[in-house]
Amino acid sequence: MLDVITDRPFIPSTINVMTNEMIPKPRPEWNEVETKKVQTNFKAINTLHCALTPTELNKVSRCTTAKKVWEKLRIIHEGTSQVKESKIALITHNYEMFKMKSGEDITSMLD
Repeated sequence: MLDVITDRPFIPSTINVMTNEMIPKPRPEWNEVETKKVQTNFKAINTLHCALTPTELNKVSRCTTAKKVWEKLRIIHEGTSQVKESKIALITHNYEMFKMKSGEDITSMLD
């Protein structure tokens, strides 16, 4: 199930003999193994949905794959790479500016 979340869902495909390209297989042509692999995506989505708060669920309810749900949750909780870089810069700046003022004791400095 983790593969579906981190990679992408399985889509049964076949080769188009005219264009020699992979195309999605019609559902009636799926075999039992392909059907089970497709169901794994829906199980993963359901598992993720069951673990979410109503607010989080509202934000990811339109996602059609478990991977999309996971990515949306990652951005909601961690932020984009720009947000992460900004947070790191701010924390680094606060750390570099942290020092004891004249006449201040350790207890009040840490408050």
